[in-house]
Amino acid sequence: MTYAITQTCCSDATCIAACPVNCIHPTPEERDFGRTEMLYIDPKACIDCGACADACPVDAIFPVESLTGAQKEYGAVNAAYYEDREPEPAVTGPNFHAWSEPAFERTLPSDFAPIRVAVVGTGPAGMYAAEDLLLYTGAEVTLVDRLPVAGGLIRYGVAPDHPSTKKAGDSFARFHTHPRVRMHLGLDVGRDITPEELAAHHDAVVYAVGAGAGRRLGIPGEDLPGSISATTFVSWYNAHPEVAPDAVGLSAERVVVVGNGNVAVDAARILVSDPDALASTDIARHALDALRSGRVREVVLLGRRGPDEAAYTRPELLALKHLPGVELVVDDHDPRTGAAIDAAGPRDKAALLQGVAREKADWSLAPVTGRRIVLRFHSAPVEACGEDEVRAVRVTGGADASDGPVILAGMLLRAVGYHGVPVAGLPFDEATGTVPHEGGRVTGLPGTYVVGWIKRGPSGGIGANRTCAAETVGTLLADAVAGTLPAPEHGPRAFHRLVRRRNRRIVDARGLAEIERAELALGAREGRPRVKLATVSELVAAARGSRWTLPR
Repeated sequence: MTYAITQTCCSDATCIAACPVNCIHPTPEERDFGRTEMLYIDPKACIDCGACADACPVDAIFPVESLTGAQKEYGAVNAAYYEDREPEPAVTGPNFHAWSEPAFERTLPSDFAPIRVAVVGTGPAGMYAAEDLLLYTGAEVTLVDRLPVAGGLIRYGVAPDHPSTKKAGDSFARFHTHPRVRMHLGLDVGRDITPEELAAHHDAVVYAVGAGAGRRLGIPGEDLPGSISATTFVSWYNAHPEVAPDAVGLSAERVVVVGNGNVAVDAARILVSDPDALASTDIARHALDALRSGRVREVVLLGRRGPDEAAYTRPELLALKHLPGVELVVDDHDPRTGAAIDAAGPRDKAALLQGVAREKADWSLAPVTGRRIVLRFHSAPVEACGEDEVRAVRVTGGADASDGPVILAGMLLRAVGYHGVPVAGLPFDEATGTVPHEGGRVTGLPGTYVVGWIKRGPSGGIGANRTCAAETVGTLLADAVAGTLPAPEHGPRAFHRLVRRRNRRIVDARGLAEIERAELALGAREGRPRVKLATVSELVAAARGSRWTLPR
């Protein structure tokens, strides 16, 4: 009985380190690492030891024979990766396997004085950097986040019906109470303190602030009410305190989602999923109420390229195919779509659509009865139509933009990627939405570093940040050894006093634990894993142990 890696794979390579026979690929030493959608277990090499399953931080690995429902297909998905591939070198000697940790030096000499490093951002990128500093050096780490709760994209970016993926946050949480960590949540660098003040209290500062803006379409009508970005929608259903509960209205029967990456697929899936099924997740309470009372029955996913070039991953498409009570349909308006699906081989993404119903829809009509998702390839939006709100979306229908239909729809959801925003005190490249750097070292600012999407652009999932952080930390430590880090002007206690003077609502590790306790208690009361607190005031009150009632 062999094992298989399934939908929630985070690609951080923890499983590879645990495997005694080198049967999981691609490894960090291989060219494909970071380029494939997930990691894969070779069924011919697996010895059924289960070490990978025990090590996996997101519960993505199971025996093939135990897979049920949509997960059954992952046995074949894993095996397909190894078709027509050269066999990997056999494992010999006492070492488990040939690969090693990323080859960035992440240690300091034993006689080197501990350095103080501030990490701005508590999502995966920031926490992988903090983890390296804490595990490989004696550094003291200050964790800073502008929100009064930790987690970043783990908390506010992962879809609520992907609870296993959220478990990656558990491995980071163990560092929140590390004896060499001080936490300042709810501290906005640029508003509460300046970047210069933060740098003056630390040897180095690592910015892990992500890419917070959604890309625009650049079409007429894009700013009409009813046209929203995926960043807003994802934050809304995840109870982000900066997005109001009424930011999204679901009175339309049909929604057009522009884009066919994983975020677009997440949005489509949430819009048509059974609210009773979502009630067993940590979805925002206001979003759950809106979905229960909403009228959305059909979501149209627009992709300007074909099914063999779609940006979504195979696991996300497989999840759509097996979504209970939801029909998946391919719009057959362009002959290239069907031809690509029919000609697809076992390893082609388009092959997953073989057997999916095809039809040529009449978009001038209201949605059909029932819930469904329509994949419309080779099509792009031209205009959002309506006087006071979105009423329809005009799209292309092929090579000529003028021959496309007008799709009756009451919402246009833009899911065409993220874009970084300028960071106070740092240089910024508007074209790429990133901070210019060399190996993570910010250009022209000694002692200042970047990691994650603000460093490399909005690409790669949770696990991609592990190697990204290793490079940045390696650069930082090399600078420390070379003596090029600016010496801090003040001690750690001075920073604590400064922060408390500027902001009285700071949440520390103890307060974060109180928030966790409060959310779990609210969830237990409603039969849910947790109920997220959705405003800054609620989060701060919970951090202080205040008693309050969640409004109904």
